[in-house]
Amino acid sequence: MEREKLSSRLGFILISAGCAIGIGNVWKFPYMVGQNGGGIFVLIYLLFLLILGVPALSVEFTLGRAAKKSPAKLYQALEKPGQKWHIHGYAAVAANYLLMMFYTVVSGWMIHYLVLTAGGRFEGLNPVEVEGVFDTVCADPVTMVLYMGIAVVLGFLVCGFGVQNGLERVSKIMMSALLIIMVVLAVNSASLPGGQEGLMFYLKPDLGKLQERGIINVVLAAMNQAFFTLSIGIGSMAIFGSYIGRERSILGESVTVSLLDTFVALMSGVIIFPACSAFGVKADAGPKLLFVVLPNIFNNMPFGRVWGSLFFVFMTFAAMSTVFAVFENLISCSMEIFNISRRKSCIINCVVMFALSLPCALGFNLLGGFKPFGGDTTVLNLEDFLVSNILLPLGALVYILFCVSKNGFGWNKFVEEANQGKGLKIHKWMKWHYKIVLPVIIIVVFLMGLITFNYAQ
Repeated sequence: MEREKLSSRLGFILISAGCAIGIGNVWKFPYMVGQNGGGIFVLIYLLFLLILGVPALSVEFTLGRAAKKSPAKLYQALEKPGQKWHIHGYAAVAANYLLMMFYTVVSGWMIHYLVLTAGGRFEGLNPVEVEGVFDTVCADPVTMVLYMGIAVVLGFLVCGFGVQNGLERVSKIMMSALLIIMVVLAVNSASLPGGQEGLMFYLKPDLGKLQERGIINVVLAAMNQAFFTLSIGIGSMAIFGSYIGRERSILGESVTVSLLDTFVALMSGVIIFPACSAFGVKADAGPKLLFVVLPNIFNNMPFGRVWGSLFFVFMTFAAMSTVFAVFENLISCSMEIFNISRRKSCIINCVVMFALSLPCALGFNLLGGFKPFGGDTTVLNLEDFLVSNILLPLGALVYILFCVSKNGFGWNKFVEEANQGKGLKIHKWMKWHYKIVLPVIIIVVFLMGLITFNYAQ
């Protein structure tokens, strides 16, 4: 069976960026910028994106293109006989399933809130009643499972049409619309009376905040965000490397994808902070921002129903772009592991994914008594912890070590593959950056995640 390919460079960039662009770009990144020194944090973040995010992303793209296989079979195509690197390939597949077990639920929230906002559900409600809507949604198992199911079925339906006719075609339309809607929302927020103060708080360099937070804490936060924003470590990006030709060098494409992801993250703050400032509301991080704070703001904004609906179209596209990308990964892995058709892989994975997502959807209601970390934690918190704090950093470390190790793919083969085509090249002097600096930084990210998590509990 001949391997499918993406038809254009634009398709590759938009799909890869769509995978990287997710909910965290909206509810976490702007908040971190505002709390960690504004423009200073952005500069530190961009520095770490350059020395950590882009090189790590280039590793996944390169391995995917060299192998022309899914993450499940990537190592078998590149490792030497008798080696055991391929064990991580199956761990990566499991991590993709685990990621979608809670991400489909969050995507279902976005779809549901789009329906609620467009239908005028929040009009006339006071702030307490708006918050009550989210609590009601979470407490209803039927609603949670229904909208999770819509996200799952929609994802596999699009991927079922193939790489070019399904994933690439829909991603191009969706990502283009996402970028246009985002710019429209940003212009509207920035032009609100009182919005300029929020914009200044968000982006103006603030040495006072830097000193207050502590330079080390700000640096660690920027490093952490630069790593996690690109969804590196579980093969989510390697799969798209396997669908492209050798016309462009990998490092240049990695820079483009990273910058597009950063642009969306920055613009999300331009949407949120001026709006919060205009209505005297604190821009909290996390789900509360999307499902409580912003609906209240749209409620008080002229044409708020229109702006609110546009915002949740934007959020639905951001969420579903990641779902489409990771589902494509799961479909491709299943096709290669079990030697089955795309159609059969889609049907089987759709049923399996729906079943696997049930614990998270029911974790807010029927399974609400399960508190994995005490307090108000749910199944979602457990699954998110396993993926974000363990599987992503350790997976990225394995990919990098495989690339630079003589007992793996090897530095020379990695550079030769990555440098094929026009664009930025990986140079010899970068060897020690990939071999020493990157692994050390990722180990720090991993340990910091565990320490911060334990401290938070």
